[in-house]
Amino acid sequence: MSTDDRTGGMRRPGSYGAKDIQVLEGLDPVRKRPGMYIGSTGLAGLHHLIWEVVDNAVDEAMAGYCTRIDVTLQADGGCRVEDNGRGIPVDPYPSGPHRGKSAVEVVLTVLHAGAKFGGSGYKVSGGLHGVGVSVVNALSERLVVEIDRGGQRYRQEYAKGGTPQGKLDVTGPTPSRGRTSGTNVVFWPDPAIFMAEGTEFVARTVLERLQTMAFLNRGLEIVFQDERPEKQQQVTYQYRGGIVDFVKHLNASKEALFSKVCHYEEEDADHQAIDIAVQWNTGYYEGIHGYANGISTIEGGMHVEGFRAALTAVVNKYARAKNLLKERDENLLGEDIREGLTAIVAVKMRDPQFEGQTKAKLGNVPMRSFVQKVTNERLAEWLEENPTEANKVVKKGLAAAQARVAAKNARNAIRRKTSLSGAGMPDKLKDCSSRNAAESELFIVEGDSAGGTALDARDPRTQALLPIRGKILNVERARIDRMLKNNEIQALITAIGAGVGEEFDPAKARYHKVVILADADVDGSHIRTLLLTFFYRQMGPLVEAGYVYIAQPPLYSTEVGKEKVYIKDDTAKARFLDERPGHKKEFSRLKGLGEMDWEELKVTTMSASSRTLLQVTVEEAAEADQIMSVLMGDDVESRRNFIATNARDVRNLDF
Repeated sequence: MSTDDRTGGMRRPGSYGAKDIQVLEGLDPVRKRPGMYIGSTGLAGLHHLIWEVVDNAVDEAMAGYCTRIDVTLQADGGCRVEDNGRGIPVDPYPSGPHRGKSAVEVVLTVLHAGAKFGGSGYKVSGGLHGVGVSVVNALSERLVVEIDRGGQRYRQEYAKGGTPQGKLDVTGPTPSRGRTSGTNVVFWPDPAIFMAEGTEFVARTVLERLQTMAFLNRGLEIVFQDERPEKQQQVTYQYRGGIVDFVKHLNASKEALFSKVCHYEEEDADHQAIDIAVQWNTGYYEGIHGYANGISTIEGGMHVEGFRAALTAVVNKYARAKNLLKERDENLLGEDIREGLTAIVAVKMRDPQFEGQTKAKLGNVPMRSFVQKVTNERLAEWLEENPTEANKVVKKGLAAAQARVAAKNARNAIRRKTSLSGAGMPDKLKDCSSRNAAESELFIVEGDSAGGTALDARDPRTQALLPIRGKILNVERARIDRMLKNNEIQALITAIGAGVGEEFDPAKARYHKVVILADADVDGSHIRTLLLTFFYRQMGPLVEAGYVYIAQPPLYSTEVGKEKVYIKDDTAKARFLDERPGHKKEFSRLKGLGEMDWEELKVTTMSASSRTLLQVTVEEAAEADQIMSVLMGDDVESRRNFIATNARDVRNLDF
């Protein structure tokens, strides 16, 4: 190998020039790297296709032109989204390389084409959180669009990857179905793109998102219909109270501190608009849910910061003025006041700026000042006008402050215990030898016997074990000071090593996979739910970072020929028997983790080369908050109704 005098480096075989530069035309970039546009090619990405189309319809509603949206999961696997808005423009595009094409075709085949990038089409828009319906077209096996405008119906069809099958045609007059204009998009996701988890939509996932959109757009009617065999249902969402109804919905499974909801909205000359609803409950967790132009800002942002700052200042000022806080008393902290708070902070603006690729945090600084100013005025008025409710808020904050001091003492006790015991890790923890958190896994195993089996099955270099006894404390019903006295929870906090509650820092986590390993039966499901509740409520960033997983131990085993086959649960067993009607051999139920052979546990559940793990994610924080309250709260009837309603989507009930 010789040197190259022009570069001073080493010349390698082959060459690199203009011929090596690949130009991806049209929608090719989307099919080449779908994850860049929809986040993933799993279930989350699959459902993102629906959100893109629905958000366009919601933009019409926010602009004041759409009153109804229909979303239908068709029996043939397609999804149909229909609205009674203005309809996508059908006239020819006026200039540039796309001159002469219909505006519909440009919107469906050109990335970053739409009415939201300038001009007067929309004052505010939520459809910018992706790159529009063109991405849906690119990732579909087939797409059909029908538009009603000016008394005519227009239709165009696209084949795999977004290739037009002819020009936009007029098929006749607009059918008389109670609307004069609108857009109807039907798409069938491409199985070649969504190979990992398939193209079957999950009804509950769709319903959660649609219900949120109905709450955020007061009076908008959203009709969901599932036409698939054995899953048929129709649900209509329409909320005349808007986000006031949203707050009541989130608090329905809790005990409200009082029945009234504090609600205020305002718009300024720059078309910044806020819509905020607030109510406290008797629980111990805050739920502030921010939205910007209908987009869920899971990580908060300027609007939430402005609300929090004003809330703390207003409540403390009120408490001082009414002598509920004495002269020598310290001010209540924000976390004290927010205990048991449920709030929706919804804002709209012309040009939302989102931080990060996931667009989960609003970055518009002027919005912080606007929310803070309005909240300072309107919340103060509400407290003065509602003294009974205001006193309850302050008293709850005072009780939370006392619990905070007790929790601080409990944390200090844990730290002292840790420093006195040398390395500080729980005695029952069987740690891994690796100190690289990125490759280290912590398996939380129920019971000592199961822990013994898992100990033999693990890879001691990267897999740590923490056995826990029985069912841990239900933290949904306990303040942090009581929670920190629980031995099993102390062990979890110490082993993970990143703190707890407000102090939790995922960057300090000793493991980037925390795996819940429990039996595949009812007791195991309860243990999983208790642990998930703890992680969601007290180590939320751990879940948001994607570090929490659920192991999938099988419930049954059998033999097909000379090969041993493991079956996850009763549903999988029924499917197995349907596919093999001649299979006469008895199914043997594995008796639990503690009685499985370590070889079986290794191959089915722990070995990275053969196991299946479910990653726990939080797509919609408000809905996750409500589900946790239903599953782990005191309202038995709500829990029973939730389970009955979602039995058809049982594969998604873990979280």
